[in-house]
Amino acid sequence: MATNHTQSNTSGTCGGAQRISDRMLVQSIADGDKDAFKALYLRNHVRVYRFVMRLVRNESTAEEIVNEVFLQAWRKADRFEGKSQVATWLLSIARFKAMTVLRQRSDMPLDQEVASAIEDPADTPATMVAKKERNEIVQSCMAKLAPHHREVINLIYYQDNKIEEVARAIGAPINTIKTRMHHARNHMAKLLANAGVDRAWVAI
Repeated sequence: MATNHTQSNTSGTCGGAQRISDRMLVQSIADGDKDAFKALYLRNHVRVYRFVMRLVRNESTAEEIVNEVFLQAWRKADRFEGKSQVATWLLSIARFKAMTVLRQRSDMPLDQEVASAIEDPADTPATMVAKKERNEIVQSCMAKLAPHHREVINLIYYQDNKIEEVARAIGAPINTIKTRMHHARNHMAKLLANAGVDRAWVAI
């Protein structure tokens, strides 16, 4: 299985698969279609990897979890009921596996987080340095949040999920997610202000 997470191919590359929805791909995977599985992986592996990486903070561990997520998707495609988006289903699997690893590994506590900065090739060296510095500050502030607050920020702001999808992925009521998001945003805003970062400069 490919493990290049530097860029996303959200349209798929397997023949006409770019015109097929994720749900249809899962249905085909349930029938043993390897091309559909490849297309699903290409569309979603970057999102899953980034989500897992923010939790486990270890590249090799994140790679292993991503492979396990898609292996489980292959094996259990016939059990997908379509009650949520396929991406939400994959993130739910990823979350369970990441949390299992974190509970087993004392060297990867929940109260810390690392996410690499994504550099724009068009950026000047000075801009790249400034972005990296801001990113480091943001990640430092994120690490100070409670795990459940950091999780909703990750899922909603970084993974661009809707509140309803996050509630299904986490298994919590929608109102609980809204409350967590409210507290997480307020706490993050205070942390960023104390660090001297203008909130408008970051994706939060």
